[in-house]
Amino acid sequence: MDLSADLSTGERIRVLRESRGMSRPALAQLCGRGVDWIKRIENGDRELRSHELLLRLAAALQVHDLSVITGVDGPAAAVPLGRINHPGLPAIWSAVMQRSLGRSGDQPPDPAILQGRVDQTWRQWHTSPHNRTDVGAQLPGLIRDAEAAVRVLEGEQRRAALVALSDVYRLTGQATAYIAPAEMAWVTADRALSAAQDADAPAAIASAAWNLGNILRETAYPEEALRVVTEAADLIRPHLEEAPEDWRGIYGALQLHAAVTAAREGREGDAWRHWDKGDQVAKSLPASYVHPSTVFGRANVDFHAVSVATDLQKSTKALGLADDIDPDVMPSVERRARLWVEVARGHLQRGDRTAALHVMQMAHRISAETVSYTPSARHVAADLWRSAPRAMRAEAGQLAEKVGVATA
Repeated sequence: MDLSADLSTGERIRVLRESRGMSRPALAQLCGRGVDWIKRIENGDRELRSHELLLRLAAALQVHDLSVITGVDGPAAAVPLGRINHPGLPAIWSAVMQRSLGRSGDQPPDPAILQGRVDQTWRQWHTSPHNRTDVGAQLPGLIRDAEAAVRVLEGEQRRAALVALSDVYRLTGQATAYIAPAEMAWVTADRALSAAQDADAPAAIASAAWNLGNILRETAYPEEALRVVTEAADLIRPHLEEAPEDWRGIYGALQLHAAVTAAREGREGDAWRHWDKGDQVAKSLPASYVHPSTVFGRANVDFHAVSVATDLQKSTKALGLADDIDPDVMPSVERRARLWVEVARGHLQRGDRTAALHVMQMAHRISAETVSYTPSARHVAADLWRSAPRAMRAEAGQLAEKVGVATA
């Protein structure tokens, strides 16, 4: 259908939705988002920056050219069907969604050995440039072994197995973000929190809440995300003086989570208030401290300052903060790649597409899978392909192809 060039993106979405006789709840469900999110997009109360969400909307509205929604003139931007595909997902889906309810006759794994395997896989997540593939290969076995241990063991051994199970499901949520169906994301987040609560382990509960907050924020429930991480922080705050370092580490990670969530909602004061709390926690820990799963520590606090400033559209501040960071002090390859994606976003906000392309190429060299499976990175790659300077169009097209953004 022909749409007026004067229509905004939100207005185009509303017209397309109504022309197909589709309700807001139906469209929201297809996109894995809330009804209020669709309403705010259509009314122009929320800017739609995510390339991945644009693709989801286009696929749900049966639009084959993304420019029909964005109204941007230029080459056709083909819309692939479905979500981002990864070959490791079917095996993980099977392990999550087809768990056994009966007791196995096999000897259950020792909880300490099981936890060691989980911890090693978390390290692999942060150090492998192909983390989704490498970790995804380990997850089906870990899920089944942890579930079996919880079904069979009793007492303190069962509590230890529950903590390991919670960690496994948190890692599953990380490794399948943006590639798993929405229902699987919710299942893994809920199981992680339920296992931690059954174990009555405050640090595990807080870690699972951090994970659930990620799901809530990415599915357009920012207020619920803030409530969950704030309650989790309140749960462990009274114990921080005498608690192990990792309790303070997860408390700091919760504050950084809240900072980014508030920034994405444009709440500048709240965003920096939460960031300051995370900064104070980092200062109370050894300079070399890094939380094993969230990688909270001095470097991650500094990285999050760049993210907060970028989400608040303060590109000058974001790039200034990035200039003072030594990325190599961050042990997580995944987090280093995401930092450069944030820097690229800052350059795009200033209209410097040459610099944005350069740092996106750096991000891709550091961790190709992080860039390929992170919506914000795909959005930057798609934006660069559509509007890079003529002299850099070939390089932008090569990056888009590597990331998996359609260029023809």
